[in-house]
Amino acid sequence: MVELYGREMSRRDVARHAGMLSQFAGVRLVTLGDGVERGIRMLEFRTGTGFRFTVLIDRALDVADCEYRGAAIGWHSPAGFRNPALHEYEGEGGLAWLRSFSGLMVTCGLDHILFMDADPADHYHYVHRKTVDSSIHGRIGTIPGRLTGYGERWEGDECTLWCEGVVQQSAVFGEDLHLIRRIEAKVGSNEFVLTDRVVNHGFYRTPHMYLYHINLGHPVLGEGSRYVAPVRQTVWAAHADDYRRQGVGYRTLPGPQSNFHEQVWQHEMGADADGKVPVAVVNEGFDGGRGIGFMVETNASEFPCQYEWQNLQEGQYAIGIEPSTNHVFGKPFARERGELIWLEHGDERRYETRFAVIDGAAEIAAAQARIAAIAAQPADDYPAPTDEWKAIAR
Repeated sequence: MVELYGREMSRRDVARHAGMLSQFAGVRLVTLGDGVERGIRMLEFRTGTGFRFTVLIDRALDVADCEYRGAAIGWHSPAGFRNPALHEYEGEGGLAWLRSFSGLMVTCGLDHILFMDADPADHYHYVHRKTVDSSIHGRIGTIPGRLTGYGERWEGDECTLWCEGVVQQSAVFGEDLHLIRRIEAKVGSNEFVLTDRVVNHGFYRTPHMYLYHINLGHPVLGEGSRYVAPVRQTVWAAHADDYRRQGVGYRTLPGPQSNFHEQVWQHEMGADADGKVPVAVVNEGFDGGRGIGFMVETNASEFPCQYEWQNLQEGQYAIGIEPSTNHVFGKPFARERGELIWLEHGDERRYETRFAVIDGAAEIAAAQARIAAIAAQPADDYPAPTDEWKAIAR
């Protein structure tokens, strides 16, 4: 059954109340037409509960807008949802990615994540190419996708909204990696599930690194909001040498700050009996105490590492939940420790992640209780980094 407007409805009931499902919910294909966004194809999902999100086909099928009953969830940066034709991958010393950085979710990879790196290129067997030069967070997030399908699917009295596409990161004498992405949301729900397959379509042995940069904005992020996660220990903090200088710890969040410098942590997370790792940001003071939050649930076997990113600067106010295949020091650290993933022809890696609204005080309390049952996160907003880097099995 589909739950709409506080009542359970069968497929027949839904049909009786409107000529088309699109009156309540659906997936619609549109094209953006102005400014830096001009020409980007976008899918708009509406589940019928007030939950809405958009998928940028021409930006790796990443999720851009996200809102619930008019309240924003996903972050909009000053850069906007920039058409990838405007992107200069190697510009600004490898930092030009920041001119295309916006939205609820930006995919990073497929062969590189984190800061810039020059990687030996011998595995591509091309004498004129000595190194693979990678800019911050890799290429995939600014590559247009090929839309293979979208729509609605009824199974009995349950309806699923879906889309699927393929994004190719390919070069002659280089990598030929394909990202096959599927997104599904149930009508009547406040969540979606994103399933990715990364496949080596080529015949060179190719490295693979992967990260989701999941960015939450106001009002989920607000003064007094909290980062809630099954943190067993804080492994590393980028600003540990001057930990309290900005007066912002990992757990309790302030309002927008003047001249704030980004802060990043890597936390070692616990997982539940099914290997799930739920991480949330909650704002209990939203809407006079009604409360709102957002949860990202990953699989520990797929994303063994988790970062927390804070960009609390005025005009850019955001917090990031970042599940990753590798530790925060990136490719050189992964190579040194033997933790870099290598894909032969036909090899693939699969990732399934759930994104869910936390609606109201009762759901916030339930989410907090679930997370605390996995691991009681440090009560101190400034836990001492342990520098204990857990080995990642490959």
